[in-house]
Amino acid sequence: MTINKRFIEKFISVTSKAALSASFLVGKKDKIGADKAAVDTMRTELNKINMTGKVVIGEGALDKAPLLYTGEILGTKNGPNFDIAVDPVEGTNFVANNLPGGITVLAIGEKGNLFNAPETYMDKIATGKIDNGVIDLDNSLEQNIKNLSDFHNRDISSITVCILDRPRHKKIIDKLKELNVKIKLITDGDVLGALYVSDPKYNVDMFLGIGGGPEGVLAACALDAYDCHFQGRFIFDNEKDIKEANLMGIKDLTKKYEINEIVKGDSLFCATGITSGDILNGIIIDNNTYVSETLITHKSSNYKKILKLVKPLDEWYLFLEKNG
Repeated sequence: MTINKRFIEKFISVTSKAALSASFLVGKKDKIGADKAAVDTMRTELNKINMTGKVVIGEGALDKAPLLYTGEILGTKNGPNFDIAVDPVEGTNFVANNLPGGITVLAIGEKGNLFNAPETYMDKIATGKIDNGVIDLDNSLEQNIKNLSDFHNRDISSITVCILDRPRHKKIIDKLKELNVKIKLITDGDVLGALYVSDPKYNVDMFLGIGGGPEGVLAACALDAYDCHFQGRFIFDNEKDIKEANLMGIKDLTKKYEINEIVKGDSLFCATGITSGDILNGIIIDNNTYVSETLITHKSSNYKKILKLVKPLDEWYLFLEKNG
């Protein structure tokens, strides 16, 4: 079974309108307000689609997130059953401070096929399309860098590694400097960080480090369509996380997940720019229109494209009148 291509246009509309909502708060120092604007719009638009969609990765548990909470059922309840993973604003700090790289993210899988990730950290590694066995999360950093440079027949000094700039990564960053690879540090946004490996034009050969587990699932959805390599291992370092994992049915707390265990079957991924970055341009409002850019992938049809859409702002004002 596959996800019908007719849903592509519908889900692009969801992320582009959510990005537009958040864009009105760019540079306003209000990351909570920007996230809420995107959440409200995303939920309203998802509820218009003829589907029964279950949120498997959302804004949190019901007691913490009144909208787009994990387990919420969205759509008209007429149509196929989908798993839904969302990050209404990845890079809330980017949006609040008018910095590059704020995006709205949505991933869709067939029912039961998106991994329901706990809200904990994940140790990740991702590269472009490579042979099996070249890169492994259990290898040393030195071995992975050497294997990747050998695979590409390039000098180690030409390899670029992207990693979140966090104190927890100091030892890794120090080792990368010692190995003389190129380092691309990012301050936030590890969905976007992982997407750099999807195309050689972004000049990133490897993404690695510890980031959000739910973001790992979202990134895997996109990378799967590009036949990229991705592995992840959740980090359970306190009793609360371990208890949550047990409740979710995760028995092996040290398991290394391959991409086909995180995303099974067909999938669809949409990311729309809020503020302009390396991959996507942000929302531009020009007179009575708004312009959006959305990265869309659909695995079964091998559809991978960045779409630029120009829509009348009248639609937005009508939306506001209907939804407050």
